[in-house]
Amino acid sequence: MSALAATLEAYFTERLIGQRHASPNTIAAYRDAWRLLLRFMLSRTGKQPSQLDLADLDAPLIGAFLNHLEQEGHNSRRTRNARLAALRSFFSYAALRHPEHAALIARVLAIPTKRCERVDVCYLTRPEVDSLLAAPDPSSWIGRRDRALLHLTVQTGLRVSELIGLRNQDVELGTGPHVRCTGKGRKQRSTPLAKATVAVLRVWMRERGGAPGDPLFPTRVGTPLGRNAVGRLVTKYADTATRQCPSLTKKTVTPHTLRHTTGMELLASGVDPTVIALWLGHERVDTTYRIYLHADLSIKERALARAAPPNTRPGRYRPPDQLLAFLDSL
Repeated sequence: MSALAATLEAYFTERLIGQRHASPNTIAAYRDAWRLLLRFMLSRTGKQPSQLDLADLDAPLIGAFLNHLEQEGHNSRRTRNARLAALRSFFSYAALRHPEHAALIARVLAIPTKRCERVDVCYLTRPEVDSLLAAPDPSSWIGRRDRALLHLTVQTGLRVSELIGLRNQDVELGTGPHVRCTGKGRKQRSTPLAKATVAVLRVWMRERGGAPGDPLFPTRVGTPLGRNAVGRLVTKYADTATRQCPSLTKKTVTPHTLRHTTGMELLASGVDPTVIALWLGHERVDTTYRIYLHADLSIKERALARAAPPNTRPGRYRPPDQLLAFLDSL
């Protein structure tokens, strides 16, 4: 086994799993980055992954791999940066185990991330949400399951990973109805449920049955829905909903679009951004400000309405009453 293979195995087993207790999603993302890189190396060098050495992974080759992701793999800059972050994490670990490759590792760590354009988030209006929720067929088992899933997603703003990880025992429909989930960084949070969502979930859970530890939204064979399956069903029902709400044709509706819809509806209802951050499980409150305050045009319009028109002279304050004028003069 080469030095690279041994170090890579130790990185995943000792560092990520043993020391950092990384989440399964993090491990999967880092694993996929290395799968892509090793396949790229095989096509470039002809060496099998187990035969590669650290010296083979120099900065020019890593740079060529990142360019390959963008140009031939059609990855976005954000995805490219995420792959680079996974590689950097490994090379930081390798620097401690292989000081003889310090110069090579330093050059790889110096590869910069690419700046990404920040665009306003895509979210649905209330008529668009209503059309989406009405799209599933209530006469079929899958339609009733998907209707409950969409109701829960739009109202709570759960991430896909949080949604597919839900079990029957994570939903409380009695006094103080709420749903519990484990989010990013293994942080647990509870989100209250609205009456409409409670009503839909109560009907679904009565039909769904099962043990407390069974998945809340299973497939036909009882296994949890996958991330891609949730993405496909959201896309399918968005296409169906365009018949009743043509404005949906201008939007790319994904599960994350529904999460953004939750955030925007909370903001429009006057909920403080710090509460929205807790609701959505954001690590930093400034993330909430950056995403949702920037996207809400009505907030900017209200600010404009309060601003004085240009080229106007400010007037002097005149007390509305002589008694107030006397008190102000004291």
